[in-house]
Amino acid sequence: MNSRSILLINANRMRPPVAPLALDYVGDHLYTAGFEVHLLDLCFAENPVDSIRHKLANFDPLAVGISFRNTDDCYLFSQAWFVPQLAELVTLVRSLTAAPIILGGCGFSIFPAPIMDYVQADFGVVGDGEETMRRLMSALRDDRDYRKIAGLAWRDATGRVVVNPPCYTSTLDIPPSRGMLDNLRYLHEGAMSNIETKRGCPMPCIYCADPAAKGTALRVRDPRQVADELETLLARGIDVFHICDGEFNIPAEHALAVCEAIRDCGLGERIRWYAYASIQPFSAELAEAMRRAGCVGINFGAD
Repeated sequence: MNSRSILLINANRMRPPVAPLALDYVGDHLYTAGFEVHLLDLCFAENPVDSIRHKLANFDPLAVGISFRNTDDCYLFSQAWFVPQLAELVTLVRSLTAAPIILGGCGFSIFPAPIMDYVQADFGVVGDGEETMRRLMSALRDDRDYRKIAGLAWRDATGRVVVNPPCYTSTLDIPPSRGMLDNLRYLHEGAMSNIETKRGCPMPCIYCADPAAKGTALRVRDPRQVADELETLLARGIDVFHICDGEFNIPAEHALAVCEAIRDCGLGERIRWYAYASIQPFSAELAEAMRRAGCVGINFGAD
């Protein structure tokens, strides 16, 4: 077993493809903390089972993390449910390595205990994954107690799943390296690259999973850090983006600051981006700022 390595797996194979932003952020965070990070993206794998077998044939990591984005396809006519497929993936990984299996992602964060029980994973990360994963990996590496790590789902001595509540800070610090994922391939395969300017949403919309998956407390990023990340991706040939915030314009002053930072970096005429937004508050000033910063499309909720 490599005591400093982790294998991160993107389990989402839906089409059109969606780049696993969380794995990019979490992987970079673990790498910066000194861990050896391997990313296995099953989205484009011709044979996912063979890909996993090949990866783990001569590689025994400290842990295997699996990102689970969607519990279902939200489509009335197909009614596809993806938890059984996740269970099959966990069973396969379990047959190839003794390393503990850690679940994460928005789909998992909505129903952490039931999904952990169904698929029989060892751990789960609820909400923001960067620091929870770093602390868990450090505890596993050093054989230390992990039971009090915020945002961690774990099993007690009886096998019962215990879910520690996340502990969110008031701001979000994500260095803009984006070095784990082949984001350019996602663009070539018809997907936009993605980025966050904040996490959390205080809105009470009954149909939306964002508050359950990411919390109701807003954590905003430094606008210049957002612009730096866009610049990093543009340098790699990526010029179309989707902003994954629950509502880009909440709070409105942060949205304006992000647009100003993008323009200050000279990116407004070089990139195109799309965002979710609430109808209120949405001023003419913000609309103009977004357009000048490169926004070409807004998805307004109907609530």
